[in-house]
Amino acid sequence: MKDKNELDKIIKIVKKTGATDIKLLDRRSIIISEWVRMKCQFGCSGYGHGLMCPPYTPTPEQTRRILTYYNYALLVHVDEMINVSKIVFKIEEEIFFDGYYKAFSMGAGPCFLCEKCPKFCRHLTEARPSMEACGIDVYKTVRAHGFPIEVLKTRNCKFNFYGLVLIE
Repeated sequence: MKDKNELDKIIKIVKKTGATDIKLLDRRSIIISEWVRMKCQFGCSGYGHGLMCPPYTPTPEQTRRILTYYNYALLVHVDEMINVSKIVFKIEEEIFFDGYYKAFSMGAGPCFLCEKCPKFCRHLTEARPSMEACGIDVYKTVRAHGFPIEVLKTRNCKFNFYGLVLIE
């Protein structure tokens, strides 16, 4: 992030997308844990069925290495049934066009760009893996930054969704 004016501009972009809140993080505060992908494998129907889900996404070890190429991350909070993956992609796109050529986003949950994931992705320009698919402990990372997140007791509970945009 070059200066405060740039951060303010990015925050304005984020607010226009429908996001509830945003925080700028030091990328070193992102928690990566090996067990997270196991929850994808044993608990998510998307495992192995989509190219944006494990085993096709970066492993936790690869994610750790990838994060070293970045300085910051924007943690984006959405508390409505809005597709957070589309929101963080839009932010990534805006930031990229603003000169941050390494900007990269990660959403939440499986990709829903196609009804059924084909053998080769038809949406490579906008398809992104989720944080959890890459081994990021979303709960621990989000809580460490003061955002609300709880395990849902029922499907009627209030949702909190999070996305991440990595910035050099």
